[in-house]
Amino acid sequence: MRHSISHRHDGMPPLVINRTDNSPMILVPEGDSTMGDERDPDAPSHTVYLDTYYIGMYAVTNHQYKQFVDETGHRQPNQGAWIDAVSVWKDGSFPAEYADHPVVCISWDDASAYAEWAGCRLPTEAEWEKAARGPQGFSYPWGDSWDESKCQNRAHRAGEPTCPVYALPEGVSGYGTFNQSGNVYEWCADYEGEIYPAGGIRHNPAGPETGSLRHDRGSCWRYGDSRSFRATSRNTSMPGARNDFRGFRLVKDINSQGQKRININ
Repeated sequence: MRHSISHRHDGMPPLVINRTDNSPMILVPEGDSTMGDERDPDAPSHTVYLDTYYIGMYAVTNHQYKQFVDETGHRQPNQGAWIDAVSVWKDGSFPAEYADHPVVCISWDDASAYAEWAGCRLPTEAEWEKAARGPQGFSYPWGDSWDESKCQNRAHRAGEPTCPVYALPEGVSGYGTFNQSGNVYEWCADYEGEIYPAGGIRHNPAGPETGSLRHDRGSCWRYGDSRSFRATSRNTSMPGARNDFRGFRLVKDINSQGQKRININ
């Protein structure tokens, strides 16, 4: 495994715990990173500059989402249109045996509401991709070559559709994030826009202000084609979609309150 969370940046801790939901969050330092590649619809490869941020080590789990529902009265996850994942809340029942699996069957608005409750937000496409590619800028979180054994996918499911958010450590990114390739797609903040426009925003790009579709990233357990699992691969969905192959992870700005510092030697 290639973890870089032992390194500090400008005195900021490499790992913090979000107080509201106890999500471990990893520091991604400011700087240039490569986004996209030369294959449509991910072209062109270009450089963006992102300010420092924290991103969830894991996707949000069923256990964490239950806390959110219990405390706020927010609606429970829906079963969605396709129900194969065993970790869904069938008949409104919390799946206790799958508490550590990523929550699925939630819309973009559901994910955004959770993020606001947790004192965080959804990642932009650029933030999500930088974390997934790691400081080395790999095509996949673990490297430049496809390896189906390092992520949850159609050919490698370990017996069930989804897996615990901490599973498959051999597929961890260079920053230390888990399952950014496979397991479940993850909602991003951005609306769908043009294919990376020439002369577009290069500092903290966040996509267009309006639109009808939202981006989601990372592919999922339903698919097996190597291309969709690349860190650069883009996907869009209707923001109201609540399927059993899509979840989310959080981002926290460095000036946010409500986090506990964790010292790692």
